[in-house]
Amino acid sequence: MLSPLEHFGVGRFWPTTTRDVRAVVIRLIIAVVLILLIGALSCSAALAGGRIEQAAFLLLVSCVLATAQTRTFTRDDIEYALDLPSPAWQVISRLDVHDHFEFRYGDDAANGYLRLRKMLVDPGTSATELFQRDERWELQQLPGYVLCRDCNGRNFKGELSGSVFEYEYVSSGKPMHGQIYYLQLDKRTIYALRFTVAGDKLPAVRDQIDAIARSFRLK
Repeated sequence: MLSPLEHFGVGRFWPTTTRDVRAVVIRLIIAVVLILLIGALSCSAALAGGRIEQAAFLLLVSCVLATAQTRTFTRDDIEYALDLPSPAWQVISRLDVHDHFEFRYGDDAANGYLRLRKMLVDPGTSATELFQRDERWELQQLPGYVLCRDCNGRNFKGELSGSVFEYEYVSSGKPMHGQIYYLQLDKRTIYALRFTVAGDKLPAVRDQIDAIARSFRLK
């Protein structure tokens, strides 16, 4: 179970492997360099009053904020790690047969929600076959379900490679958007990252959804 701090996205976001330590160090170095550049550009902008310098200044501020907000989530009892690009992503502990974790953006699941599923498959099973099975047994049961935009999926490459599929449905009268990333660990193991978000909230989190999926990796 999560501690009170972990329910608010704090507490287990510590680097636990050499790879994660290196990532934290790199982010800190980048942040320091960008802060120094911001100081130099702000002085330049103040002296010159140029629009280019001001635009560069704002861009660097955005980069620093993004770097500072990103944190790595993992646990001693799980085999994966992923990066959460905003403090708004909260960790939700679910206990069925085993303790597992889901992720919610803000206080409302309609703002963005991520569920993870580890799947054991026959060698040679394609992501398209997996999606068709999920669609037949689960997704078509959703109210107002609309077939995926590209039922062959699109290629996706991050720390792990795979395919992503998109679909639409309705929840409580609200149009919803779903994305499933099928990321392959080996010939028999695939992780499915299942994101759902209200259609009108999608533009605000689309890039973050992709970033989380790209960061997903084994420890």
